[in-house]
Amino acid sequence: MRIGAHVDPAEPLAEAAARGADAVQFFLTDPQKYNAPKPREDAEALRVSEVDIYVHAPYIINVASPNNRVRIPSRKLLMQHARAAAEIGAKGLIVHGGHVGSGAELASGFANWKKAFEYAEKDGGLPLPVLIENTAGGDNACARRFDDLARLWEAVGEFGAGFCLDTCHAFAGGEDLTGIVDRVKAITGRIDLIHANDSKGAFDSGQDRHDNLGNGKIDPDLVVAVIRASGAPAIVETPGGAEAQAADIALLRERAGS
Repeated sequence: MRIGAHVDPAEPLAEAAARGADAVQFFLTDPQKYNAPKPREDAEALRVSEVDIYVHAPYIINVASPNNRVRIPSRKLLMQHARAAAEIGAKGLIVHGGHVGSGAELASGFANWKKAFEYAEKDGGLPLPVLIENTAGGDNACARRFDDLARLWEAVGEFGAGFCLDTCHAFAGGEDLTGIVDRVKAITGRIDLIHANDSKGAFDSGQDRHDNLGNGKIDPDLVVAVIRASGAPAIVETPGGAEAQAADIALLRERAGS
């Protein structure tokens, strides 16, 4: 069982060591800007490291958007980050499911996701798995409710899309964590990564507010059960820096028997 943390991108391997982590996740650029990634001086060290590397795409990416000024640069940025993530040996690029906004037809978001994968194929193909992540809220979100997730997978499943299950997002999004792995796999056929987070927000609150395990509204044993049932690696995206995240990782390992 590989367990790690989302860390500052400056020295991710040192951050992994400070947490006793088997894996790290980080951004390649400012997550709120349309900046293309630059080559990293530590690319070779990351490629050969025994630490598993994951890259989180910028939050600003929304390939589902009906707005051309958002959707088109989002598709381009997704490809840029996929290529840069592959260059450092990342096992996957995580991207939020996105939304279409109030008043728009959600079906258009699923169609736009399909177009994003078609765009990627025309642009040389994706060099690593893109892991679509469920979200806690958003106006007409494509991956909050699992009935909508099923419609999304009808659009993108043929392209080999991967899935990242965030426990905080699921809980705050109104999805019961009990038996969630079976429900997700019935839709996607796979879970590639778990974001193992507690939630400051209440069930079905729509609040994307992560907390350290055992400090929020989720029973940590439910998070452990999700990891064990999925068989997937896990990343904690919790607050408090190295010390708090190391405690979260230790809790997961102890309770999961890893």
